[in-house]
Amino acid sequence: MHGFEHYGIIAIEAANAVDYSQVGETSIDTIRMNLALTEFVLKWHHTPTFIEDGTIVPLQVLTHEEALALMQTPEWSDPMPVE
Repeated sequence: MHGFEHYGIIAIEAANAVDYSQVGETSIDTIRMNLALTEFVLKWHHTPTFIEDGTIVPLQVLTHEEALALMQTPEWSDPMPVE
């Protein structure tokens, strides 16, 4: 069982506006970014105030299962080398 209910895909430009005390990540250094470095993932139990007030608008809000599937896509994960 995972500990978080919501996963937001956020534009990288918003990374410095995040109040990391309200989400599962501790700082900009611990966020998971896509390979193009244009988007990142935040996870939370309760909607953070910076999302509720529109300071940051997620590109997508996903369930745990949807987030896991997204992380497996070529945009988010290096392909396994063929040996």
